[in-house]
Amino acid sequence: MSLARRRPSGLRRIPTRFLLLALLLGLPGLQGCQPPDTARGWECIAPANPGGGWDLTCRTAARALGELGLAPGMMRVSNMPGAGGGIAYAHTVSQRTGDGNVLVAASPATILRLAQGQFAHLTEEEVRWVGAVATDYGILAVQPGAPWETLEELLDQWRRDPASIVVSGGSAVGGQDHMKVLLLADRAGIDPFRVRYVPFDGGGEAMTALLGGFVNVFSGDVTQGQAQLEAGNIRVLTVMAESRVGGEMAQVPTARELGYPVEWVTWRGFYAPAGISDEAYEGWVAVLDRLAHSDEWATVRAQARLDAYFLAGEPFEAFVRAQVTELRSLSRRLGLIP
Repeated sequence: MSLARRRPSGLRRIPTRFLLLALLLGLPGLQGCQPPDTARGWECIAPANPGGGWDLTCRTAARALGELGLAPGMMRVSNMPGAGGGIAYAHTVSQRTGDGNVLVAASPATILRLAQGQFAHLTEEEVRWVGAVATDYGILAVQPGAPWETLEELLDQWRRDPASIVVSGGSAVGGQDHMKVLLLADRAGIDPFRVRYVPFDGGGEAMTALLGGFVNVFSGDVTQGQAQLEAGNIRVLTVMAESRVGGEMAQVPTARELGYPVEWVTWRGFYAPAGISDEAYEGWVAVLDRLAHSDEWATVRAQARLDAYFLAGEPFEAFVRAQVTELRSLSRRLGLIP
């Protein structure tokens, strides 16, 4: 299955559901629409700890918006980890309704959890999907001293002894980083349910687990691995893109060219709370349009090793709904949900 062409163990569902239900029951009811309070500035919520993809999305956007002078002051970044993005999603739905000053970082990881029903009773219809401004690609990496020089060498051992390989990722069980590995395992003739996956709150923690020798393989994105590759701290075995990427990873083969047609395109975008006015929503769309097509964003994006991409407004909302349907079907095929 190729997410790129749209371009933009099983699931431990009960703990996540109880966590989110407890959160929602403990919070006040939905608040009515309120006009944006521009005096307090804009906020970007990253649904994970610092160092991961959502954090990168917020911080690069905040930097570029500041340089462009589009934000009323410096856009502040708030990290809100937990439940694979579910804590931030529940917070947005229950506490930020009508708040026209906040964006929340999103990616296919968000859509995947919604498709699998992992955010308690919450659905994709309870926020406003604003737009995507860049893309990233999945990778698998190991320590430089690992016994596997190539992806095929890793897969050979994985087939012989699935229990000997432990993978870290910055998404919850059944989430984006887990799904990349399950798809590759499925294509490589490895039982997906024998894959040992350890979830962390963000790619930064997952990378630390690899560097510390606590796991064998890191499942993440190009942006999370580029600096560590340049420093000689990891060996990237494959990139899950349609074609090879640039920079230090130009020498890394894609999974497709190695005979495993697995592509994972991680678009980087945002949603806003429900209850904002149409004017506020279109204002955010216009801001992302100016951001995505600016020289300042091109520079910041290139420094973050993100590829160009832009989709916003109603077309993006339609894209999100279609991707929820697609990922729900894929999750069922892999046996992750009934």
